[in-house]
Amino acid sequence: MKTLNLLHYAAFRAVMLTGTVSGAAELLGRSQPAVSRLLDKLEYELGVSLFERRRGQITPTSVAHLLLDEIERAYVSLEALSSFASRLASGEGGEISLAVMPALGINFVPRLLAEFRRDWPKTKVTLNVRMSVKIEEWAAAQQIDFGLAETPFRRSGFRTSIFSNAPYIAVVPRHHPLADRSRLGPGDLREGPFISWTSFVSARHLLDQALQSSSVKVDAAYETTFSISAYEMVKQGIGIAIIDPYTAVEQLDDRVRLIPFAPQIPFNVALLRPESRAANPAADALLEVMAEKRDRLLAQLPR
Repeated sequence: MKTLNLLHYAAFRAVMLTGTVSGAAELLGRSQPAVSRLLDKLEYELGVSLFERRRGQITPTSVAHLLLDEIERAYVSLEALSSFASRLASGEGGEISLAVMPALGINFVPRLLAEFRRDWPKTKVTLNVRMSVKIEEWAAAQQIDFGLAETPFRRSGFRTSIFSNAPYIAVVPRHHPLADRSRLGPGDLREGPFISWTSFVSARHLLDQALQSSSVKVDAAYETTFSISAYEMVKQGIGIAIIDPYTAVEQLDDRVRLIPFAPQIPFNVALLRPESRAANPAADALLEVMAEKRDRLLAQLPR
C-alpha cells in the first residue's frame, strides 16, 4: 500500500463520478489504459474488489461505495485546505497586528473594523492601544504590521509617512460664554475652567509653547492623560479643553461646540511600517479603509 498515491484515489473517484473508465480518463486528461492500470493497482494494494467487470461494463461493489464516502470527506478537507492557502496568499486568512495611540484606538479604529470585516471576514485583527513611545518601540522591534503614533520619533528600523496632520481643536460647553466664538486663542483659555493634559503627554508641551509665545499664563483646574477624558468633562459642563480632532468628531455631542484654536497646535500622526516585516495584503487593505474613514472624519471639523 506504500506505493499508492493520490492519483490512484483520484482515478477511482473519477470512475465513480462518471460511471465509466472512458469518462474518468477524459476527466483526468489521461488515456483509458492508464486509468485502468491505476484502478488495478489500487485494488491489488487494498486487497479488495472495487468493481465487477462484465462485457466492458464496470459496476461498483459495496466496498467501492464505502471507499468513495471516505475519499469524498478527504476531498472536502483538501478543498478547504486549498481555499485556506489561497486566502493566505491574498492575506484573507492571515492576521494583522497593529498598535495605535489612544486618540485613534479607542473609537476611530474599532468603528471602521466592521467595514473592513465585510471584505476580509477571515482575517484576525489584533488591535493594541498604546502610547506613542511604546508603538515606536514595537515598530523598531518588528513586532507589528504597522502603527499609528504621534511624532517625533527617536528610533530606527521602520519607515514613516504622515497619516494626518489636522490641528488640535477647542471644545467648549454649549452654554459657555465662549460657545458663540468662531475661533479661540490662548487668552480665551483663562475664561475656563481650563482642562489640560498632564506633563506626560507630548501635546502638553506643544500647548505650553503656544501659551508662552503669546505671553499668556493659564492655570489648569483639571489635568488628564487622554483627550476622551477631557472631552467627557467638557460635556458635563466642567470647563473647556483642547483635544485631538479624532476624539472631537468621534465623540460629537449636542452639549459641546468644536471651535478652531489659533495658533494651531499640530496633531501629527505618522504611519510606522517596520522595515523587516513581511508584506501583508490584509494590512494594506485595512490602511485603505482607515484612510477613507480619516478623510470623511476630518472633513467634519469646523474651519
